[in-house]
Amino acid sequence: MGARGAPSRRRQAGRRPRYLPTGSFPFLLLLLLLCIQLGGGQKKKENLLAEKVEQLMEWSSRRSIFRMNGDKFRKFIKTPPRNYSMIVMFTALQPQRQCSVCRQANEEYQILANSWRYSSAFCNKLFFSMVDYDEGTDVFQQLNMNSAPTFMHFPPKGRPKRADTFDLQRIGFAAEQLAKWIADRTDVHIRVFRPPNYSGTIALALLVSLVGGLLYLRRNNLEFIYNKTGWAMVSLCIVFAMTSGQMWNHIRGPPYAHKNPHNGQVSYIHGSSQAQFVAESHIILLLNAAITMGMVLLNEAATSKGDVGKRRIICLVGLGLVVFFFSFLLSIFRSKYHGYPYSFLIK
Repeated sequence: MGARGAPSRRRQAGRRPRYLPTGSFPFLLLLLLLCIQLGGGQKKKENLLAEKVEQLMEWSSRRSIFRMNGDKFRKFIKTPPRNYSMIVMFTALQPQRQCSVCRQANEEYQILANSWRYSSAFCNKLFFSMVDYDEGTDVFQQLNMNSAPTFMHFPPKGRPKRADTFDLQRIGFAAEQLAKWIADRTDVHIRVFRPPNYSGTIALALLVSLVGGLLYLRRNNLEFIYNKTGWAMVSLCIVFAMTSGQMWNHIRGPPYAHKNPHNGQVSYIHGSSQAQFVAESHIILLLNAAITMGMVLLNEAATSKGDVGKRRIICLVGLGLVVFFFSFLLSIFRSKYHGYPYSFLIK
């Protein structure tokens, strides 16, 4: 009994412990190497991100807006990691491009970037950059961009959405409007500080001096102050300026006109009822003035007591002015308010 049980005990003694299965050491070694590799990759990403942020902060210390070419755009914007938002203005500032709107938008963009750079809330979570068409043509092609200027927001994570492209045609490019859009996209609020502009004060002082000088020279004869025609002309000028949208232009800061980059065609009338160009306001002002002149001539022909033939000519000229320019004005209205059914002479 004892002799038969001895080999059995020897076989049991030679077995491996159950808590150390075969192949466990290579698995543990592989798991350890994987953890080391992941930790090293994470550390590498952190170092790369720190280098990118340090470089951006150095550029921002020199200029509030730094220019980018294709390589810089791909490195600092398209390639992760990134924990900052980037506002990019795509523009064409070279003289041969003849983009006056780009220069005007660049001035407002510079005011906005300076306001952020020199504010107490400045941090490394938001940067301003610029891509010029002649310096980053490949960037324009990569984004399928065919117009300038264009403002885009590139968030810290993910791709830009539709709302990350600023609606310049509808809102304009004033620094205050850009700041509001940035606050909606990034939760970073920028208080815009404009440099002092004394041109308005100087112009007002010159006007007051001119009026005061004229009154002094004519101090013995001030009957012209009671001239109804003069005051009527001044009132009409103010009315024309206000009804043509000059105040809207002052608030929104729209471009003067729009040049199609494909065929070079310049548009002076905006195709939407929600926006307008500065040139469009000038056109509307002239049309309103021509219609008013026609009405004045009609009134003159009806109330004057001169020669009948002369009065008839004045009447026809006034009627022609009213009919033609009102038709032109109505056609512009139809082009902006699509679906408007009425027209007269000009469609």
